[in-house]
Parts: sequence; structure tokens; C-alpha cells
Amino acid sequence: MRKFLREPLLHFLLIGIGLFFLFNVLRGGETGAPRDIVVTEARVEALAQSFATTWMRPPTAQEIRGLVDDYIAEEIYYREAIAMGLDQDDIVIRRRLRQKMEFISEDAITAAEPTDSELQAYLAKHPEKFVSPASLTFRQVYFSTEKRGDRARPLAEQLLTELQAGRGPADPAAAGDPTLLPPDMQSASPQTIANTFGSDFAVQVEEAPVGQWSGPLQSGFGLHLVHVDERVAGALPAFDQVRPIVLREYQSEQRTLSNKKFLDSLRAKYDIRIEGPAARLFEPTGATTGVLGGGAK
Repeated sequence: MRKFLREPLLHFLLIGIGLFFLFNVLRGGETGAPRDIVVTEARVEALAQSFATTWMRPPTAQEIRGLVDDYIAEEIYYREAIAMGLDQDDIVIRRRLRQKMEFISEDAITAAEPTDSELQAYLAKHPEKFVSPASLTFRQVYFSTEKRGDRARPLAEQLLTELQAGRGPADPAAAGDPTLLPPDMQSASPQTIANTFGSDFAVQVEEAPVGQWSGPLQSGFGLHLVHVDERVAGALPAFDQVRPIVLREYQSEQRTLSNKKFLDSLRAKYDIRIEGPAARLFEPTGATTGVLGGGAK
């Protein structure tokens, strides 16, 4: 028994219980939370619908009772936790509440469908967001500098001379070295080419002439002779082709602007002071104090 009474865990538990009762006495025995919990018919229907969405079937009567009991328990814990201040300094709760406040400012943007005229004006103002990338269709013959050393370039140049003169082999790739690199690429974007052959090669092949063999081009793998069959410049698609993308980008920008405007209006209600060395980061240009603009400090 004495050993049990000396257990630190017991002492910790007793201290916690004592603090709880002390907290309750200081508040007059009241948590400050509303005492009524009303589970409306709409709430029960929402719980049932959530269950049905998850389990692909409606809940039974017993399951509905369990859902309601769980909701009541959650509501009780929530109210008591708020009354005890357990929501304070909780980073997860703070972020969730911030997210909900941002949703408030975004609802109006989501509900208001922009007109085609507004979207077309946005497209004209930001064409760089919607231009389809340039593309290349080309073939390549690979020469391994690791395998052939100094002989790789002369051999590549010799084959290039033959190909340009129309005397090359029927399958030029067979005259090169085996490789896991693709022998050709169809309508490939510059980024796709860079991802496959490296950025240096992508820059060089972008400047290669169309309709003839050229090279040798250097890559991180070795040397390449290339034949560019087609080069398609980037272009701005017709509005009807990109309307869903324009709508998405337009609404995203409007949400950002709406959130900023909403935050600015809320921020104006507060006096903000930054203490310590970090205050200098928020000083207006030429200022010597830590006071922020807009009445914030």
C-alpha cells in the first residue's frame, strides 16, 4: 500500500483532479458552456447522409442511434474543451479556424460565376498562362563517348556527312551505339525533351534545322545526330478550348484577392506590435521605429 501511495503517477493524477476542481470552484461551478444540446431533424439527416456516402447504404435504426450518441458526445467534449480553454495555443485548431475564415471570404467568389467576357479579358491579360508549349518531332542517332572515347566525334561526323549526302544507311540508328534513350520523340515539349536527354541537349535541338540531319549535339550521355521532322511553335488556343482552365485560374486569382481584402479589413481592427529584432523587418522605408502601417504596431 505504501509503495502504491508513493507512485508518481498517482501524485500526478491527484494534482490534475485537484486543479480541475479548483478551476471549477473559481468559475462558480459553471463552465460557461450552453447547457442545452438540441439535435435537430436536419442534423440527424446530415449524419445519416454522411454514413450513407461512406458505406454506400442507409444506416439502420441502431446505427442512427449510435451516430446521434456520438454526435452528442462530440458536442459535449467540444463545449467543455472550449470552456476550459483547451483550444488556446493549439496550432492545428488555429490553422483550421483560419481555413474556415478564408472559406467565408471565398464563398462569394465561388457562387458568382464570371461571364465569358470577364474570362476572355482575363485570358487576354494573362496569355502566358494558357499558351500551349512548343513541340518537336525528331529522330536521333547516339554515339557513346564513354565507349568510343575520342573516336566518337569523328565517327558521328562521318555518318552525318553520309546522311546529308543521301548515302547513309536505311536505319541510321543502327549505325550508332545501343542506348536506352528513345530513337525518336513525337510532338515532345521542351520540358519533356530536357527530362529525357538533359537541358543542354534540349536547348541545342531547339535550334537545329528542320528537315535535315545535323549535329553532333552534346548531351550528358554522349553525342547525337538529330533529324528534326517538325517544329510547332507555342500558340494561344481559342477561348472555347481553354475556357475551363481560364475559369479555374480566374477564380483562383479572385479567391486570393478576396482573401487579401478580407484579411486587410480584419487587420485594420487590431493594433499589432512586433517585439524584438524582428520588428525592424516590418518598418516602413526610412522609419526608425517598430510601428507598422495601417494603425498596426
